[in-house]
Amino acid sequence: MLYRKVKNGIQCILCPHECIIQEGKTGICGVRANINGKIENIVSGIISGYAVDPIEKKPLYHFYPGKNILSVGSFGCNLKCNFCQNWQISQDVNIDNISGITKTPEEIVAESLKISNNIGIAYTYNEPTIWFEFMHQTASLAKSKDLKNVMVSNGFINPEPLELLIGVIDAFNIDLKGFSEDFYHEMTQSKLSPVLKTLKIINNYNKHLELTFLAIPRKNDNLELFAEMINWIYNELNENTVLHISRYFPRYKQTLPPTPENTLIEMYNIAKEKLNYVYLGNINKPEYSDTYCPVCNKKLIIRNGYSTEFTQYYTSYKCLNCNTTLPF
Repeated sequence: MLYRKVKNGIQCILCPHECIIQEGKTGICGVRANINGKIENIVSGIISGYAVDPIEKKPLYHFYPGKNILSVGSFGCNLKCNFCQNWQISQDVNIDNISGITKTPEEIVAESLKISNNIGIAYTYNEPTIWFEFMHQTASLAKSKDLKNVMVSNGFINPEPLELLIGVIDAFNIDLKGFSEDFYHEMTQSKLSPVLKTLKIINNYNKHLELTFLAIPRKNDNLELFAEMINWIYNELNENTVLHISRYFPRYKQTLPPTPENTLIEMYNIAKEKLNYVYLGNINKPEYSDTYCPVCNKKLIIRNGYSTEFTQYYTSYKCLNCNTTLPF
C-alpha cells in the first residue's frame, strides 16, 4: 500500500518525506523497502516490545483511566530525533540484522481478549505509522472484536493514510516535539507543519487526542514560543485537549543536562491559563499528575506513578460535586 512508481524507483507516500526508493533499499524509516518494484515492510509482524501496560503509561490520562492495554511495537522511525528515548529500536535499525518474536494480527487480538481489565491494543514503542499495513490490519480485526485501538505517534504522516487509520484508531497520543520549523529541522530532520495538520485532522474527526511535549533545555524551552504553542492548541484544537509536559533526560546523541524542574512548573502554569488539563511527567511531583474539575477544582483522579485512584467526586463523564460534564 501507499506507494507509486516513478522514474528512479518507487515513491512511498505514507509520510511527508515521500522517499524515492531504489530496488533493495529502504526509505528514511529504515523498514519500508523496494522489493521487486513494490513497497514491502521488512518488519511486518516482527515485535520489539510486547507488554501489558496501564493506559496511563502511554500516556493517556483521559481514555479509560485505570484500565490496562496490550502494548505492541516494532522497529524503525521516520524521524531522526537526536534525543530519542527508544533509539535502540527506532534509530539503530540494520536491515540485515533485525530480530524479534513474530506475531500475526490474529494472535495479537486473541491474546488481547484474554487479558484482565484490558481495553485493547496500543501501537507504540517505535513509530507505529511506518508499520501501517500491519497496524491497520490488526486494528481492524481488534475493532471487530469490540477492542479499542490506541496509537502513540510523532504525527508525521500524510493526510490520506491518516484518515484510513482514523477509521480504526480510537485514541491518539501525539508527540508535539516543538513549535518551530527550525527545531524540527535541527532535532528531528523533519517538519512541524505536517504534524500540526495531523492534529487538526484528528481533532476534526472528534477522536480522543492527547499531546506530549518533551521540554529540552535551550532547544524548545523558550517560554514565549511555548505560550504560542498553547495558544495554537487552544484556538485550533480546544481547551480540553490534554497536554503532558515531560522532563527530558540525556539520551542517544543528546548530552544536554536534564530539564530543570522549575522550567516544567513555569510551562505548566502557562498552559493552565488556557487549557483545562495539563500534566507533568518524568518528575517526582505527584500533585502535577492529578486531575481536577475545571469548574469547581475538586480533585477527581489521584495518580501515583501509574497507579490510579478515583475520588468520591468522580464518575465517568461527570464531576459529582458540581455536576459538570467531563470529557472523560
